[in-house]
Amino acid sequence: MDYARMRALAEQLGAYAEHLEGAWSVEIGPSGPILAMMCPSKRHEGTVRRICKQLDEQLLSTHPGYICANGPEIEHPAIGRMRRPDAVVIPESVLDEEGLAIDATKVLAVIEIVSPSNPNNDYGEKLSEYPAMGIPHYLIVDPRTGTIEVYSEPCKNRYSRKDPYIFGDSVPFGPWTVETAAFHRYGRP
Repeated sequence: MDYARMRALAEQLGAYAEHLEGAWSVEIGPSGPILAMMCPSKRHEGTVRRICKQLDEQLLSTHPGYICANGPEIEHPAIGRMRRPDAVVIPESVLDEEGLAIDATKVLAVIEIVSPSNPNNDYGEKLSEYPAMGIPHYLIVDPRTGTIEVYSEPCKNRYSRKDPYIFGDSVPFGPWTVETAAFHRYGRP
């Protein structure tokens, strides 16, 4: 199925989801459009907020005009994918453009916080899709295990570099640093 047709189906699913209870997300993965219920925990959202806040402060000097945003969809029609990362580093101006999704070629970095219910999504499909989209930096934070993985140097469908960290570390992420001392694991105070 071509991307334009998958995108049209995704938009129909999105319109349908607006009438459902709860929060829903539509993505386009390897098998086509996916409608999934979103139920991120407070810890998940707290971690996203901490990262966005830290990166926003650093972006003022490293990439003026860029922000770390929670929620926009990104798409790459050439490979037939549309994803909704937990956070993205993008030029703030793209949020004023027409359309629903941001062109993945404008994304400097993506951040995913692993959910307890579907960890394979972040470590599997997205780990091959984000480098295929040409996204230079990918940060995976896993509150299940208290670990962090930083991926960089995209080459086709994989990243050439992977650097592991644990909660409490100062984590180099591209030209930025993410302080993780305030991150919390799931199920722990």
